[in-house]
Amino acid sequence: MTSHVYPSTQYFSSEFVVSAGCVLFRRNDSQGIEICVLHDRNKDEWMLPKGRKDCGESIEAAAVRETFEETGYPCALLPVRMPTRAPAPGVNGPDAVAVVQGITEPIAVIVRDLSAMGRGIKIVWWYIARATGEERVLGTQTEWEAFDAEWVPADVAAERMTFQRDRETVGRALEIVKDGNEGAL
Repeated sequence: MTSHVYPSTQYFSSEFVVSAGCVLFRRNDSQGIEICVLHDRNKDEWMLPKGRKDCGESIEAAAVRETFEETGYPCALLPVRMPTRAPAPGVNGPDAVAVVQGITEPIAVIVRDLSAMGRGIKIVWWYIARATGEERVLGTQTEWEAFDAEWVPADVAAERMTFQRDRETVGRALEIVKDGNEGAL
């Protein structure tokens, strides 16, 4: 039996969990571009909205659902111009980075090693979304969630984040939005 040329690790379904979330943007006429951040009152941590994918749910749908549930703001993925290695539909070309307009692909993926806790890995897919409603819907969080959603100026949102990876995700999302995608907000 031959092994693959590239190093790889295989995980079976009981050894990983798939999560997804969004960096949620809106345009505020008086404040400019804002990002919705969460404050977890139970842990006193600032973070982005995300959560586990349900059985049968697409990763994109999970990202939008979790963002709505945790923030209370209806939202949709924001089609943006960004670099990606995903090919265009029906194209079988080289595996190369291309800048593509109007896509809703993930902007980042985080792989967390949870093996020290006996839980395999957690894969978190990050997307860019825009709020589709002005009013926050109450009662969208589960009974064990205690999140306060707060809109902050986009340029300071990264500073609010408790975790470095969240800061990096916010920074990258903001770069993409500022790179010719602001008009879609």
